[in-house]
Amino acid sequence: MLALATVGLVAADVATYSALSSFLVDRTDSSLDGSARSVSRPGHDDDEGRLAPPGTFVQVRSLDGKTVVATVPGTSLPGEEAPSPALPDAIEPPEGSNGHEAVAYFTVASSDDGGRYRVRASIEDGASGMLVVATSLADVDSTLHRLLLIELVVTAIVVGGIAGLGLWVVRLGLRPLGEIEDTAAAIAAGDLSRRVERAEERTEIGRLGLSLNAMLARIESAFRAQEASERKLRRFVADASHELRTPLAAVRAYAELFDRGAAERPADLERSMRGISRESERMSVLVDDLLLLARLDDGRPLERVPVALDEVVGEAVETAHAVEPERPIELTAEPLAVIGDRVRLRQILDNLLANVRAHTPAGTPVTVTLSRASGTAEIAVHDEGPGLDAEHLAHVFERFYRADASRARASGGVGLGLAIVAAVAEAHGGTVSASSEPGHGATFRIALPLADGSPATSVGPS
Repeated sequence: MLALATVGLVAADVATYSALSSFLVDRTDSSLDGSARSVSRPGHDDDEGRLAPPGTFVQVRSLDGKTVVATVPGTSLPGEEAPSPALPDAIEPPEGSNGHEAVAYFTVASSDDGGRYRVRASIEDGASGMLVVATSLADVDSTLHRLLLIELVVTAIVVGGIAGLGLWVVRLGLRPLGEIEDTAAAIAAGDLSRRVERAEERTEIGRLGLSLNAMLARIESAFRAQEASERKLRRFVADASHELRTPLAAVRAYAELFDRGAAERPADLERSMRGISRESERMSVLVDDLLLLARLDDGRPLERVPVALDEVVGEAVETAHAVEPERPIELTAEPLAVIGDRVRLRQILDNLLANVRAHTPAGTPVTVTLSRASGTAEIAVHDEGPGLDAEHLAHVFERFYRADASRARASGGVGLGLAIVAAVAEAHGGTVSASSEPGHGATFRIALPLADGSPATSVGPS
């Protein structure tokens, strides 16, 4: 833009200078025409008629322009001697016609090299000589010189102003990029919470800032999720190692008992084999649960078939009655269907009921409800046990978490049952939740998407 403005200004200056120069020279030529007419048309007094305006040089030459016939008086300014033009020795006779005479105009230097003269050479029809009239261009040169100085000063000021204004505007426009650079440096240093300030829709850089902020928010979220995942993984590995250490230590102890002679004592041998079998089974259950959670974490697809959820709930309640006949369990179920894996859905019901058996006193009443709620099938398992406080309630679905302070754990579980419930429900597109009030029991709810065409008919309690 600066180069374009400079070229435009210089072009305008040249055009202005040329136009004014042409105008002033044309006006001088017109003045010379008047001077020539006053000289070539004398009055009654020849000497008076030969006089020319002050400062005008008049000379008469032969028709071929080589011989000076006379220099007419009136070539000096009043009171001072004016320099004469440095005319060539021979002036080319003018060609063409200006009415009744041939005229030519040209410019020569002053005899004292102090300026320029504009010269008019003419030959009238029937004249015996060439009339040469010249006048100084000092005023013209002075005017053009002042114009040139003004143009140079104005051009320099304008170009400087454009350069300064352009630099300020560019720096102002690029300031958000500097802020983006600072933000990027801060993020590279580890501050993922930094964002580009003054991001707005009305400018290109502002829209870039908005896009960067959206990208940075996603990056920060991904980093936070990764950090949380790594923390969970470390805790998961630590807890799994801790849980496996106990049965492994027991198996090793029974193996050492065998090495110390249990093989020769039938009672000790039976005890060792029974203990190894029991602890191996415990480890197998733990490993199976861990593998199931790992598969669900990887997003491996489950079986997707229509499942009559009321039948699954009824089977789980019936099994719970068989395992613990003295515990009253009330079932209220609507015939609802979902799309999913029947085995895994049965597993989450078994886990919820096993959780009740493990953490409530024997004989505590349990209510199991299956109902339609906002387009989902909701399973609710409520017990009348001691309940959970808010601190434990927030972590019940975490892996290896046990609220032993408020519920007595008699089953020897490792804290994966409710984690499996949550993972299986989420794999079916559902949600899990828990609510409790200490001293008034706890309620666990699972919401699963209904299959299309699921009936809404209710059945009574069982």
